[in-house]
Amino acid sequence: QVQLVESGGGLVQPGGSLRLSCAASGSIFSAYTMGWYRQAPGKQRELVASITAGGNRNFADSVKGRFTISRDNPKNTVYLQMNSLKPEDTAVYYCHQDRGRFGDYWGQGTQVTVSS
Repeated sequence: QVQLVESGGGLVQPGGSLRLSCAASGSIFSAYTMGWYRQAPGKQRELVASITAGGNRNFADSVKGRFTISRDNPKNTVYLQMNSLKPEDTAVYYCHQDRGRFGDYWGQGTQVTVSS
């Protein structure tokens, strides 16, 4: 059973930074695409950023230039560095692991609130 545990959320002022972490259990972490999604109240869950096993990155247009995603395979951990945060970044952020035909897994989510 795969478990994804997020941490690092919280309250930050506009223009501030946060780093989210997602620690994954299970084997062969390095083989899978990892991603961060977010869901704001009343909105659909959306992809924020993803990183493939080969290190290719993809970002939502709304976060390009402000967010970065990275992975530490020996630690089975993926990170989301969020800079220049805006109130519209407020959401619950979810970690996601894509195992292709073997299914996918979600973390429990961590709240990020950007407010003065």
